[in-house]
Amino acid sequence: MPALEAIVRDKFDALGAPAALVLPGGQRVGSADARVVIRLNDMRSLAHVAAGQVGKLAEDYVEGRADFDGSMRDLMSAVTGLVGGDPTRGVEHGPWRWWRELMRRGKSLARHSAEADARQVEFHYDVSDDFYALWLDPRRVYSCAYYAEPTMTLANAQEAKLDHICRKLMLREGERFLDVGAGWGGLLLWAAEHYGVQATGITLSRNQHAHVTRLIAERGLSGRVKMELLDYRALPEHEPWDKIASVGMFEHVGRALLPTYFDKLLRLLKPGGLLMNHGITAGGTSNHQLGAGMGNFIERYIFPGGELLHLSHVLRELSEAGLEALDVENLRPHYARTLWAWSDGLESQLGHAREITSERVVRAYRLYLAGSAMAFEQGWITLHQILASRPSGALSDGPMRGAQSVYPFQRGYVYRR
Repeated sequence: MPALEAIVRDKFDALGAPAALVLPGGQRVGSADARVVIRLNDMRSLAHVAAGQVGKLAEDYVEGRADFDGSMRDLMSAVTGLVGGDPTRGVEHGPWRWWRELMRRGKSLARHSAEADARQVEFHYDVSDDFYALWLDPRRVYSCAYYAEPTMTLANAQEAKLDHICRKLMLREGERFLDVGAGWGGLLLWAAEHYGVQATGITLSRNQHAHVTRLIAERGLSGRVKMELLDYRALPEHEPWDKIASVGMFEHVGRALLPTYFDKLLRLLKPGGLLMNHGITAGGTSNHQLGAGMGNFIERYIFPGGELLHLSHVLRELSEAGLEALDVENLRPHYARTLWAWSDGLESQLGHAREITSERVVRAYRLYLAGSAMAFEQGWITLHQILASRPSGALSDGPMRGAQSVYPFQRGYVYRR
């Protein structure tokens, strides 16, 4: 144990942030004027600190084996230093790499059957609608906001994101629009109310389905908007959609099912139609999750079944399905700011949150929101909007010869008012 204590002491002495660590016996290491103090209630946690396994340390906090005093931002500054490396580089190499990849593919296939996906979505999204309402914007948009202006509030930025997507998709009145993984209905309702589309959304969350169905009725949209409790693989293909959006959903598809996912979206989209795929991507080219134990923490407490994929892999699978990538936009810092807004919202409502759900859930989400904000700031994970089309095959289709879709092959239309 003295050796571990020496390693930990060196780590805290080298931290750029004023932080301290208190061991179970009361011994303290680190800054004398620390803004954040991590308290260990179990000596086993000391090994996690020494090894830079911040995901394990996060588990210790959720399970009550560790605690901290201070703000989430100061805690994350300390955690960044404790990681001690690039968590996107922890990729195994060597002669058995092919075997490990094969095993991962098998695991991915097993984890993403329709039944497994439904269980995993329920685990995350059906925690409590009231809990999410504490820290999301009034529309409950649970994805990266778009801070088109630096002075925007979270609510403003989420509306800007919804409109940004609708404008990129060139939504027009009367078009049939599909929202795959529609959440609490923010984009679905925005598209119907502001762009006049015939909108259909799907979700695997019973809570979300009930919430959006109620909103549709309250807003008098029953004739133009519907929400279905349905897996994307079960969507009928006999009447393809003009435009499709998938926002914050494909992270749950799984690496092994990505070809199935894009192939399905191709068949659901009219020739010449547009697809918006908006989702989290990996910062590293080969890592299937974040290192330092962070990926394991997310898997256990937040998003079971989630898999990180690099943009290059996503674009390859999208292209092999027959879709054409038209425009790619990186919104990584926007998601960092979004997550800090969510984190601040939860921190301001901790007492209420503990009344709504369990202490364990509150602790897990405190670390998840702030830790994810840190990871986006660091570039360990990122967020891309990929606008794609299903080429029509007719060179005369579109605004210029060879476009084969409604896309004008210039970005001006997105920003013109």
